[in-house]
Amino acid sequence: MRVALAAAALVIGSVTLVGQLISTLDFALAQRLGLQEKSDRAAPLFSGLELNTARWDVAVLWAVLPAAVLMLIEHSWWPWVALASGGVYLDAGGREIAKLLGLRAHGVAVGTSRELRLALLYLTALSGIGAALIAYSLTVLA
Repeated sequence: MRVALAAAALVIGSVTLVGQLISTLDFALAQRLGLQEKSDRAAPLFSGLELNTARWDVAVLWAVLPAAVLMLIEHSWWPWVALASGGVYLDAGGREIAKLLGLRAHGVAVGTSRELRLALLYLTALSGIGAALIAYSLTVLA
């Protein structure tokens, strides 16, 4: 379980961090690559929120990567680092889901239906990794 969870966290964490780093450095490139919704399918408000979210994500979502590495090498600190980074991932994924659904419910264009489904799926995976890291860390620390 530890190795599988660490591998999943490493993959999701790496993809998330690289995607958000691209979005932070060149938002137009991120849109062309499909990492962000294109301007013609999203309200300017939403695009601005996504750019700011990408900046914040680069600052905080890196934390799952050392947690995953510590889990893989069975370092004694891994449960504590995984617990903290799991909390960040659970919050980030859940908060972004709430933001997307809330904006859409108020008529703000947040991309195509396909883009929204993909985002919700990815954010659910992000939250799921966070919840799993928290739960598994707590069982080890108990």
